[in-house]
Amino acid sequence: MGDVRFDGRVAIITGAGGGLGRSHALMLASRGCKVVVNDLGGTLDGSGKGSAMADKVVDEIKAAGGEAVANYDGVDTVPGGQNIVKTALDAFGKIDIVVNNAGILKDKTFAKMDEDSWDKVIAVHMKGAFCVTNAAWPIMRDNAYGRVIFTSSAAGLFGNFGQANYGAAKTAMVGMMNVLKLEGAKYNIKLNTIAPIAASRMTEALMPPQILDKLKPDFVSPLVAYLCSEDCQETGGIYSVGGGYFARIALMEGPGYTQPVTTPISMEDIRDNFDKINSLENPRKPANISEENQAIFANIMK
Repeated sequence: MGDVRFDGRVAIITGAGGGLGRSHALMLASRGCKVVVNDLGGTLDGSGKGSAMADKVVDEIKAAGGEAVANYDGVDTVPGGQNIVKTALDAFGKIDIVVNNAGILKDKTFAKMDEDSWDKVIAVHMKGAFCVTNAAWPIMRDNAYGRVIFTSSAAGLFGNFGQANYGAAKTAMVGMMNVLKLEGAKYNIKLNTIAPIAASRMTEALMPPQILDKLKPDFVSPLVAYLCSEDCQETGGIYSVGGGYFARIALMEGPGYTQPVTTPISMEDIRDNFDKINSLENPRKPANISEENQAIFANIMK
């Protein structure tokens, strides 16, 4: 079938100065993609800034024969997102791919969570994905082509102690994707979400070196690159990825319990049928809100 290539394509990758973002940038560039390497150059908690991280990755790409430019804007403001997109247009004339990868950590238990820790994490992850994708969206629509990757996390999808802010922001990526997959469908814009685990500044203090060595970002980027490719027609997928493991995650709905709305429904009815309500035997996966509501409307129309 031939190699997957990105010749003539242009990608923006946020937070690409290290870790997963750097790996994504190097892989896409190695397959012919022109890359905007965005990185604020700050610390893990989002403070500080600088150009060295993004510049180093651009130099790596150019040394390997690829094309790349650096951008140092923060993703968490509309002007920042617009300037990141402007960098791509000024350098390469278009945008085909956006990989929303930038992120920070400010972990605290919920009892100790302060407004600043909440707001900054939400701003970078959730608002940042909005600011960059929203700025690129009209261009993708006009070109009738686009690929967008959101970066979620098992910390939100399944839970992790001390990460209410991070988990909330990361799970919001799924909600944004679920809407945009519908709005982008007729413009050939495909959107997917990854929930990765990889060795990076965010994880280096959490696991021993022998484990981190087997969780290299290089093991995540092939899936990201394929989801960004013209070959891939999937949209609306959520994928767990890391350490050579690749799996689909899905929001599913069980068969449920129904009771006619022509008669009163009591709390005791709920209690007595709670096992049925909780059951996920023979689940279904609605593609949109209309499909999800079908069972409700079928019941009330009886």
